[in-house]
Amino acid sequence: MVFGGPDGELAASLRYLSQRYSVPYRDVAGLLTDIGTEELAHMEMISAIVFQLTKDLTIDEIKAQGFDSYFVDHTTGIYPASAAGVPFTASYFQSKGDIITDLHEDMAAEQKARTTYDNIIMLIDDPDILDPIKFLREREIVHFQRFGEALERTKDRLNCRNFYAFNPEFPTAK
Repeated sequence: MVFGGPDGELAASLRYLSQRYSVPYRDVAGLLTDIGTEELAHMEMISAIVFQLTKDLTIDEIKAQGFDSYFVDHTTGIYPASAAGVPFTASYFQSKGDIITDLHEDMAAEQKARTTYDNIIMLIDDPDILDPIKFLREREIVHFQRFGEALERTKDRLNCRNFYAFNPEFPTAK
């Protein structure tokens, strides 16, 4: 699910809000804060959609849809898990403390989220679900672009192209 799976909104929000502390540049830290906060809003949108789709299910509908094992543990409550039912884990996201590594991670995460939304779009035809999913997909593309711009600005500031050994701002291995 796009809420609690490895490419979901919960992992994205935690990733960016955790990474922002070790970023040496205020504008990039601000970008991580802004996008991390927006991902929390995306999480709320996904939760609302899931709740609306499940709140009035009958026991027969729950069984017919294979929702019964989830129902046993959570009834129709919103619980962070993947589409396969695997509970959320912090191992879904990375925060290395290295701005270049983290921005590459962030760009990859946004592409994986976009792909997940693409897959959802192929499976549904209800416009009440499709429209917000398309909106969220568009935001993943914008986030990817913003992280790419931040990566280029960061590389320019480092006066190198990802070679830390030549930059006095970063400690060298001893």
